[in-house]
Amino acid sequence: MNAVGRGFELARSIEPVVLENAAASEEQRTLSPAIVDALWDSGLMQWMNPKAAGGSEPGFREMIDTWLEMARQDGSVGWIGIANLPSAAFGAAFLPDEGFAEVFGANNNRVTMAGQFFPNGQGVKVAGGYTVSGAWQFGSGTGHSEYVVGGFIPLIDGEMPMQDNGMPEMWVAVMPREDINFTDNWHVQGLKGTGSFDYNVQEVFVPDSRCYPLFGARSYRGAALADMGIMPMVAAGHAAWALGVSRSMLDDIKALALEKTRMGDESSLGNKLTFQRDFAHHEGMWRAAYHLVCHSYEQAEQQFLASAELPISARAELRVAATYATEAAREVCQWAHLAAGTSAIREGSRLERAFRDMYTGTQHAFINEKTYTDAAKVMLGLIEDAPGL
Repeated sequence: MNAVGRGFELARSIEPVVLENAAASEEQRTLSPAIVDALWDSGLMQWMNPKAAGGSEPGFREMIDTWLEMARQDGSVGWIGIANLPSAAFGAAFLPDEGFAEVFGANNNRVTMAGQFFPNGQGVKVAGGYTVSGAWQFGSGTGHSEYVVGGFIPLIDGEMPMQDNGMPEMWVAVMPREDINFTDNWHVQGLKGTGSFDYNVQEVFVPDSRCYPLFGARSYRGAALADMGIMPMVAAGHAAWALGVSRSMLDDIKALALEKTRMGDESSLGNKLTFQRDFAHHEGMWRAAYHLVCHSYEQAEQQFLASAELPISARAELRVAATYATEAAREVCQWAHLAAGTSAIREGSRLERAFRDMYTGTQHAFINEKTYTDAAKVMLGLIEDAPGL
């Protein structure tokens, strides 16, 4: 892995703070204040933003390497990287000028944002905005966010406006924290430090200036990649996260193999031929998945920047790459956990935490088997488009 970009270096700079405070995040069930401060002090928290909001407007390769490094250090920190950072970047790119001034300008661009984009809410159109009600699950990063987003379906005079593909329009509301009702229910197996609380609102007024379309939005400011849309960015984040967590387990099992001798064995784990074979196999699997993701997203980026379009065939390839990388990473983690033996079951070790995090993160609907079946239908010519891609 030849990591590139300023973001990767920023991520490397916070590693001592992350390692020291990972357990505290798990105990608090949300990212520890020390890590949140480090994300801001390093510049990472706003690094993905448009330049107008204090960011660097990175390309896909830099995003992937940066997210991967954050997840390598700690799964919860990596998950925050794919939750808070894109949420703020989308808001900074897509909010109209009045909303951008209210949310970002008035706060000197120091804005942490998170939430669920899936349209589990409903927004009744009223003068100047929407009255939004809804309930959302898994609001990763909301435990320390000043603004929370919620996807909603608009209602205008009792009717749902429809898109050209026959689906209802879907929008995103950006709401200040004080408007949100949180459910303190984040008691889970893994990703304990992400503060992924459920939340709801009841008839909260959200002005038009703090809303933007979930699909088809065009940026008011920022790099052209924002116009590619939310779905490719989210998919790249999930792939990078899984690769980062599995990278940590490969690194840790490599170090362990040179010093660990399992009960009944005559030599260290690293001197066993079966371990050597399996280590090389899973290292190769990891590298293949990493290079597939990097190649797919860099190619899509070049195509989009050249034509301002991303056809369904390219979107299908991106989602297949992300889902494959996630499944490969999960297999790597399973092998590393078994190879490590009892060293992987002790609380406080990164091997133990990474294993729990992997099997929690891979439950996400965004990288489940439907991605494969939707992509296959596109590749086989059975359908012309798939909104889920």
